Amino acid sequence: MIARPTFRIPVVLLTLSTNVALAQNDAIDEVIVEGRSETLVGEARTASEGIVGQVDLELRALLRPGDILESIPGMIVTQHSGSGKSNQMFLRGFNLDHGTDFATWIDGMPVNMRTHGHGQGYTDVNFLIPETIKTLRFVKGPYHAELGDFSSAGGTHVETFDNLQGSRLKLGVGDDGYRRVLGMGGLNANEVNLFAAIDAHVFDGAWTDIAEDVRKISGLVKLSDAGPASQWELTAMYYDNNWNSADQIPARAVLQGLTDERGSLDDTLGGESRRASLSGQYRTNWDIGTASFSAYVIDYRMQLWSNFTYLLDDPVSGDQFEQLDDRTVWGGSGQFQWFSGDLDQLDHRIGIELRYDDIDAVGLFHTRERERLATTREDSVQEKSIGLFYEQTWHFAERWRTVIGMRGDFYDFDVAANNPTNSGTETDFMLSPKGSLIYALSDSTETYLSVGQGFHSNDARGTTITVDPATGDPAAQVDPLVRSTGAEIGFKTVWQDSWNSSLALWHLKLDSELLFVGDAGTTEASRPSTRWGIELNNHWTLNDIWTAEADFAWTDAEFDDDIPDGKEIPGAIPFVATASLTAHDLSGWFGSIRVRHFSSYPLSEDSREESDGSTITSLAIGWRNETWKVQLDVLNVFDSNDHDIDYYYASRLPGEPADGIEDMHYKVFEPRQLRAYVEYRF
Repeated sequence: MIARPTFRIPVVLLTLSTNVALAQNDAIDEVIVEGRSETLVGEARTASEGIVGQVDLELRALLRPGDILESIPGMIVTQHSGSGKSNQMFLRGFNLDHGTDFATWIDGMPVNMRTHGHGQGYTDVNFLIPETIKTLRFVKGPYHAELGDFSSAGGTHVETFDNLQGSRLKLGVGDDGYRRVLGMGGLNANEVNLFAAIDAHVFDGAWTDIAEDVRKISGLVKLSDAGPASQWELTAMYYDNNWNSADQIPARAVLQGLTDERGSLDDTLGGESRRASLSGQYRTNWDIGTASFSAYVIDYRMQLWSNFTYLLDDPVSGDQFEQLDDRTVWGGSGQFQWFSGDLDQLDHRIGIELRYDDIDAVGLFHTRERERLATTREDSVQEKSIGLFYEQTWHFAERWRTVIGMRGDFYDFDVAANNPTNSGTETDFMLSPKGSLIYALSDSTETYLSVGQGFHSNDARGTTITVDPATGDPAAQVDPLVRSTGAEIGFKTVWQDSWNSSLALWHLKLDSELLFVGDAGTTEASRPSTRWGIELNNHWTLNDIWTAEADFAWTDAEFDDDIPDGKEIPGAIPFVATASLTAHDLSGWFGSIRVRHFSSYPLSEDSREESDGSTITSLAIGWRNETWKVQLDVLNVFDSNDHDIDYYYASRLPGEPADGIEDMHYKVFEPRQLRAYVEYRF
């Protein structure tokens, strides 16, 4: 079998290390660094999976916590609303909206919210504290048996630190009223680790007609014990955020002088979100293998006020609406892994996942200045699921191995709607086979052929609906589970111990697209689609100081059916490119510069309307020693007014026809901002 290479870097290169230990020891310790410098040769199941570590994240200038997901090659993270709302994400020709086809897990807990008040698969990672992230492992495509719902485009597992030597206090100040305080630290007593972090953040925003007035607090406390035979951890998280929003605006409003590009046409938009969770994980070694178990409970609430069409539906009171989501999520999982056969060439893994969403209220209300005028719908939902999977890795020859998996998922929906005709129950089951054939060309290069099926669930309310709650017209029900089928061929390699590169050519078919509906502020099931594309990812370790990255992704995406509306998929970005240059200087200086570009993309199915594409650059530079660290982040270095997001739909401004006017609606990048940080370690 081909052994996986392990890269070891002196501890002085890493912010996650402690310099106190260096002062107490003459020898330089070594730690195993997990990050993009690893090829994962001998471990990866596909060409398009990888790992990002804190060493990759620490010098990344971040506007919002969700920007950490852009460390996944080919991923674009934007925002069309306020800082507290889940980010808009794009990957492999998907406008993922807020996560509809990308599964996200943090410390064993799912982040995607099904049957959510704003959008199916809603993925809000604003509660994350970026400095607490240990690793971010990502995969792309429906080829991995451990990922079920929302994983057609891929998924990620984020793991936070379970210990930290010493303590840190970090203060940040910046333009537009930005203030941040972060405290984190750890201790060890009787081989039990305690790690804790608290992050408070305020921000007024850069918008001309509305103060964003962000007031956010996030906290994490983790107890853990990593013994030789078993390991356990218990994690508590808390998050609370309030904000105002400057949403996308119609282009004609700027041309007519009703507002400017950083303006707003409704200054009472915004949201409130709260999340509290308790989770535990346990892993133990047995004579024949290892077993791991996890359990979690999440208390979650969100209220979101939006207005995308202004006076189109209600010319008197306006079209502002509130979306509500109030739920408790319970769940857990178990996995067992063992080896068999001569020389342990067979690696078996079997797992089970349970999840229960007890949704007390998921609703849509007509509002004015955040005051409710009417209830469009308000439901309670109980959604249960169980997933079982088996995966076998077979090293059947010196350079060959296969990974064969099968996953089965059962869903049960129970909807109690305010309109009894929309209440009901529904169940569905889906079987998803997956597999990869892998050949090692050398100890540092592998080729992969992967195929598999996955799925996303639809909103439970759509599976039982009979009457449109807004119009009273008959409504068609959607399939509870929607299948995707994908294939991929590619390779991974490391050249001369310094250049880590991967190439993937992929294809994906989806039985039903989930599309964002601009005038409703939600997602709805749409037509079947096909995507294919190619990705090239590169990471160079130039020397002990400099590293560079360059990632490229090209995608072709179309609807399968040929109807007069057209075949283009709105929001499907054809080309994405990112590049960075980073310096880790042993004399104390460090820095990074990153450029992100995405091309124009269709806004209408007939491709008559397109966005202009966008490019943005960020910079971080600083100095540190054993005790102090100072850093300056320059966000949007060249003060670009390119667009974060573009949509095309009908809205109505004062004096316009009753049917409104179809127009581009957009939100520009936030202007150049300077943010300075001082960190003290003790």
